[in-house]
Amino acid sequence: MAKTLILVASLLILGNVFFSHASFPPSVIVDIATIILNNYCSPEKLVGMKEAIEAASSNTGILNMPDAETLANVLSSGVQHTVSDPRLKVSYQPNYVPAVPPKLPPLPPEQLIAVIQNSMKLDILEGNIGYLRIDHILGEEAAEKVGPLLLDLVWSKILPTSALIFDLRYTGSGEVTGIPYIVSYFTEAEPLIHIDSIYDRPSNTTTPFFTMPDLLGQRYGATKSIIVLTSKNTKGIAEDVAYCLQNLKRATIVGEKTAGGSVKIDKFKVGDSDFYVTVPTAKSINPITGSTWEITGVTPDVEVNAEDALATAIKIINLRAKVPAIIEGSATLIADNYAFENIGADVAAKLKEQLASGTYNMVVSKQSLESKLSADLQTLSGDKTLKTTSNTPALPPMDYTPEMYIELIKVSFHTDVFENNIGYLRFDMFGDFEEVKPIAQVIVEHVWNKVLNTDALIVDLRNNLGGPTTAIAGFCSYFFDADKQIVLDKLYDRSSGTITELQTLPELTGVRYGSKKSVIILTSGATAGAAEEFVYIMKKLGRAMIIGETTAGASHPPKTFQVGETDIFLSIPTVHSDNSAGPAWEGAGIAPHIPVPADGALDTAKGIFNKHLAVKETTS
Repeated sequence: MAKTLILVASLLILGNVFFSHASFPPSVIVDIATIILNNYCSPEKLVGMKEAIEAASSNTGILNMPDAETLANVLSSGVQHTVSDPRLKVSYQPNYVPAVPPKLPPLPPEQLIAVIQNSMKLDILEGNIGYLRIDHILGEEAAEKVGPLLLDLVWSKILPTSALIFDLRYTGSGEVTGIPYIVSYFTEAEPLIHIDSIYDRPSNTTTPFFTMPDLLGQRYGATKSIIVLTSKNTKGIAEDVAYCLQNLKRATIVGEKTAGGSVKIDKFKVGDSDFYVTVPTAKSINPITGSTWEITGVTPDVEVNAEDALATAIKIINLRAKVPAIIEGSATLIADNYAFENIGADVAAKLKEQLASGTYNMVVSKQSLESKLSADLQTLSGDKTLKTTSNTPALPPMDYTPEMYIELIKVSFHTDVFENNIGYLRFDMFGDFEEVKPIAQVIVEHVWNKVLNTDALIVDLRNNLGGPTTAIAGFCSYFFDADKQIVLDKLYDRSSGTITELQTLPELTGVRYGSKKSVIILTSGATAGAAEEFVYIMKKLGRAMIIGETTAGASHPPKTFQVGETDIFLSIPTVHSDNSAGPAWEGAGIAPHIPVPADGALDTAKGIFNKHLAVKETTS
């Protein structure tokens, strides 16, 4: 209401300025406000305008204004600022002649064919990619007249193509009734889809637009790839078509952000004066987004310069042509190699279903394909480690000096001895057995011996992200006696179909901690992979108390598989703990004996040990 009062008052004040220099009645300014009030497409922005006109009509303020054209510019600025709409304009045009929209005259067939061929460009590109450029979107009436010719000259050539590039970079005009025609050719006949609603202010009516159940000729279908090219010159109805197809997820928009035009703009003469008011009299509200493309434009899915849009579209379509083989190949690899056979088979089947449903038709780059495939695999399996990956080769072994090994070990491990001779050991990654073996003596001397003679030990794995499991048996062995070999776990390898027993080692570097002294392991939601296998073994065998949070529920270290001859690689867990009851910890994680937030786990563990050791000391 306040903004509206300002608007009307500004119009009347500035109008009186003009009236002091010309022979126009004050009612002209009231007429401008009335035209806006009765025709502007968003009347909710003009609440109270009628009352404001009446209240401000007696204003007689006088300011200096040089001429009518300057006054029109000032009025435009005031209106646009107050209503926050740059499309509202006041102009002074003494010689203005309203443009008459061109109508398609009755033409003999040969001339009609020439008109159609000049207004559209059709091509079949390499790889059976259709290309169609139209510079004006025909409305319902014109489409009915030329429909059979369009089918014969244009659509029949497009239908057999494998994908379509729909070029709207130069489309700046069109009829609103053409929107459902175009969109319907790229959707199924059923169910009907509500694609747009057009509100017309002068008639105060809203017209919903749905896809059409019946069309002349065949539909392009709902699964073949469509790329719509746009530029800053794509305007009006063409923007509406692009916006509808984009939000139906039926087309990918490539190019520049569109002009941000309008469904309908009308120009009104102000009484008998030479002033005119340009007003957007209709607006589009997309039922899918609840928003519009007007003023703001359509933002492309892939933003490139307009002149690069066609080449970019071709690259995207060529990538999409490879997608079915990539998805089929991925499904086969998972079905044949995923650690849990039933889950792998289910994931593979559902992945193929997603391919058939067309959800992969919207990928625009190798990166977006990998991202979607990873997300789908993790959603379908519940396994965070089943995903796409890069085929990064392993780094060559480093030629470390003994001094460098010592420094590396110091930063990789953290040890301490707390009150009551409680040892503390933290490390954040498990190493490979073959890599650790040569430096085992260094680790024992600079790490293990610092906590060896403590009365109890806290092993902190809250930040341990896993690593290879080849050293698990060796590390576990330090917490069991040497006189008896114990089976720690059985690992089933799906790829080879073999079961490997993890057993305690009879010989170790350094001295064992033994099986008598108490051990507490700290965990968090980040504790993953090999660290979970260690926690699982120690908990299952009753050798340690677990305090903290449920672990990540990751998997044994995955293997990397190439998908066919492509440059797509999958990370697939192939090994699982051999548990007849189902996954041991993979997927679900390991629940602690004492659940506490990770940041409070260390204090909890120290409290338990301090109490336990104090009681032990008083009873001994």
